[in-house]
Amino acid sequence: MTDRSADDHPGDGSTDRWGDERASTPPEDLARQVFDVNPVGTIVVDSTGAMVFANERAASTLGLSRDEITDRTYDSSEWTIYYDDGRSVPAEENPVSRVFETGEPVFGFEHWIELADGSERWLSSNTAPVPTEDGDIEYVVVAFEDVTELKRREKRLTSDHVRRLEFRANESAVPPSLRVEGGETRIEIDSVVSLPDGTTVQYMGTADLSASDFVTAVEEVPHYIDVRLLSSTDGYHRVEAHAESTTVAYVFPSLGGRARTIVITPDEVRFLGELPGDVDPRLAADGIRQFHRDVELVREDLVYSPHLLYDVVADALTERQLAVLDAAYFGGYFDTPRTSTGDELADRFGVTRQTFNQHLRKAQRTVFRHLFEKSGAEAR
Repeated sequence: MTDRSADDHPGDGSTDRWGDERASTPPEDLARQVFDVNPVGTIVVDSTGAMVFANERAASTLGLSRDEITDRTYDSSEWTIYYDDGRSVPAEENPVSRVFETGEPVFGFEHWIELADGSERWLSSNTAPVPTEDGDIEYVVVAFEDVTELKRREKRLTSDHVRRLEFRANESAVPPSLRVEGGETRIEIDSVVSLPDGTTVQYMGTADLSASDFVTAVEEVPHYIDVRLLSSTDGYHRVEAHAESTTVAYVFPSLGGRARTIVITPDEVRFLGELPGDVDPRLAADGIRQFHRDVELVREDLVYSPHLLYDVVADALTERQLAVLDAAYFGGYFDTPRTSTGDELADRFGVTRQTFNQHLRKAQRTVFRHLFEKSGAEAR
């Protein structure tokens, strides 16, 4: 047996060349076995966009055979991939496209995918390049995990939370009179009340426009039927806008939430509102897309919201009583001087003044009862 030369056994802390190669490049058979049994779904995409390898975990997660996966390209229309607000992920925003373009990995990309059987599955993926010696990207590796159960658990844990959402639409949503150079206009949404005839009344105010410019801007929005100036105090103007059955602002209360603010600049409109923590924000996005196809979710915050008096009272009131109370309060019925009379509000609801007063008195009694008689745990 011949001994290796000293060059083959460097000492004094030097790296064993053969050991280093084994550590960095496992035998081909072992590498393939590791790939196949990897508990994380893994797909390899070549420079043409073809999916050339897929392991068993990837196949089971996607509900496809390995051959079905490798018959596709990563940007095939057969993949139905969506952001959390329901927008399709365009090919240029796909992490694989971004890695091929930039050469940089993309980590923590969350999306949901519609499988062939119609079910939805949430995935979290990490995508990284495999470069050649010349630095060209020969392959891209996509590793992904099924996080559907985590999403469901998150939903269960958010019942005592509120989702604060911000959606953005492009300049086509800007009222014509506000498509001019200048700052932003903030319109605060006080309340959106559903009327018996299927229309809605929206109460809102702003300090960023004159009273006449405010009325004009609201009138320019197609789904409003008429607009009435309620009050102008210290430069703050409030209006009552009668609208068709649905509006962007009504999307939030229709899902159990509240519309808060509309922010308008010359080139975009942002809609801010809240939803119960366990309501999927995609439902709000779908509702807003009835009016603005390009809308996108740009911010989402989940905040703790304990069960307050408003929630207790809202549960105790009938829908009609709550609507009447909302309209009376935000319509200025309780103001001095009144900005809406009982006859005007009764007419909005298509009822007699006597019927309107009955609804309002019952609502007031319920509020007072919960305030003064149930001031303990039930009202908190």
